Amino acid sequence: MLVAILRSSITLVGLLTIWAGIVHLSGTPPYILPGPDRVLITAIDQVDLLARHAMVTATEILLGLGLGTLIGSLAALALIAAPEMRRWLLPVLVASQAVPVFALAPLLVLWLGYGMASKVAMATLIIFFPVTASFYDGLRRTDPGWLDLARAMNAHPLAVLWHIRLPAALPALASGLRVATAVAPIGAVVGEWVGSSAGLGHLMLHANARLQTDVMFAALLVLAAMTIGLYTAVDAALRAALPWQPDHFPSPQSEATKE
Repeated sequence: MLVAILRSSITLVGLLTIWAGIVHLSGTPPYILPGPDRVLITAIDQVDLLARHAMVTATEILLGLGLGTLIGSLAALALIAAPEMRRWLLPVLVASQAVPVFALAPLLVLWLGYGMASKVAMATLIIFFPVTASFYDGLRRTDPGWLDLARAMNAHPLAVLWHIRLPAALPALASGLRVATAVAPIGAVVGEWVGSSAGLGHLMLHANARLQTDVMFAALLVLAAMTIGLYTAVDAALRAALPWQPDHFPSPQSEATKE
């Protein structure tokens, strides 16, 4: 843990040093690219404003993550439990990802309004597909030997699903949840850009119109910190829930040593 924190701190300091060096050497005006010190001062001065908008965006992200995970998991279960439904539902799921989210955002704002509902819907649309795809793939790739043994013992399909397919698919679902957590802010922020009255995306949009680049960078850094914190929390929870899943694959050298 300490090594990971130290490594992250060194990386952060290195990125900030590069940022400050680019600003200093290029002489870029602050309204184009403010230095990290200016952004930090702005973040401290505007902490109440940033916190208020961050709470709105965080709520949208968490609600979208919850709904997207629920809908994605149910869709994957429906695909694996009903083969006849698979022929109808799978093309719809794939087609839903062919439409860019930027094209759907204005329609969702028009249908659901400028409030939180349209942003939650956007986050849900982005999240549910990686959850569905990963969970369905995990359910579909269950060890055939286990399934043959269950059929030989005349196990009920629901028992097979609950005791064999679900445990086998949990690592794949965990991978999908990690991806979904990383992309969850995209839907919320895109929805806020199209039309909103609060949120970090709303704040960045209005700061851009006023050439308050330091405020934009401060909001962006808060959003990045929120995303990293959420991903770290979800990853830790998944590691605790799936203790049998290895964190890394053994190297060929270690395998040779064992032999």
